[in-house]
Amino acid sequence: MSIQDTTTATGIRTDQVTIEGDDLVFDVRGTGAPVILLPGTPGDATAYRLIADPLAADHTVITYDPRGFGRSTGREPRRYEIGQQARDIVAVLHAAGFDRALVFGNSAGAEIGLELAENHPEVVEGLVAHEAPVIRVLPDAGEFQRRIAEIYRTAWIEGSKPAFFDFLLLTQLPFNAGKPFTQAEVDAIRPNADGLPGLDFADFYVKYQMLPLTNYKPDLAAIRANGVKVVAAAGAESLDLPFGRTSRRIAEELSVSFATFPGNHGSHTDPTTADAWLAALRDALASL
Repeated sequence: MSIQDTTTATGIRTDQVTIEGDDLVFDVRGTGAPVILLPGTPGDATAYRLIADPLAADHTVITYDPRGFGRSTGREPRRYEIGQQARDIVAVLHAAGFDRALVFGNSAGAEIGLELAENHPEVVEGLVAHEAPVIRVLPDAGEFQRRIAEIYRTAWIEGSKPAFFDFLLLTQLPFNAGKPFTQAEVDAIRPNADGLPGLDFADFYVKYQMLPLTNYKPDLAAIRANGVKVVAAAGAESLDLPFGRTSRRIAEELSVSFATFPGNHGSHTDPTTADAWLAALRDALASL
């Protein structure tokens, strides 16, 4: 592995580590207990732009661009595998100069955090898992998987953007100005979805990321046996939605605390909720 190191005038150190064929770029800021923030997809380090600087007042905050996103490379043929994503985090932490850290993950990042807790517990000081899309822990997982298989088929027959809106409807993710889409809204969008701007990531997501993410099932018994401290979390608006339900199920199965954050699945990116969201994150980290 090789590292290239630069330090900006703002005190953010930007490094690069090469692992398994790709160059991963990450940033380190602040002082104190290390915490790494794992973004959901298609996010990168900028997903935590409202959170990282204030959190760095009393933590060493590590953010990164996952392979294929932001400043990191994604050499062809691209693939998405949860185990590899977790190995990337181990490499980033070591390149940043840390043997272990607190871990916060949102969405896909929470899933990667669970994989770390299961298979790399030595690097996890504690984990806050916010709305991991681990639908296989739910009692109605079979129906979700059936519908996701239909969405995957749609992506290859009708196109990735119509399929992506079907996925948003199923999961009730807040892509509609902070709210989930209704069936009527998706029905109106689908005929012209291919012409919509700003959804270039949809093709990679529904064809190559969606199945690995939704098929992944963490070994919660192994996480418990590893002794990793975990807080499961979800937004107040997500509690009865699919990924709020997965978080509550994880808390129940692990017999760990459940934290309710302000807002929805992605409220850390919303300036109107960022301060309250950060306060909830601080509380969750302090409880580990």
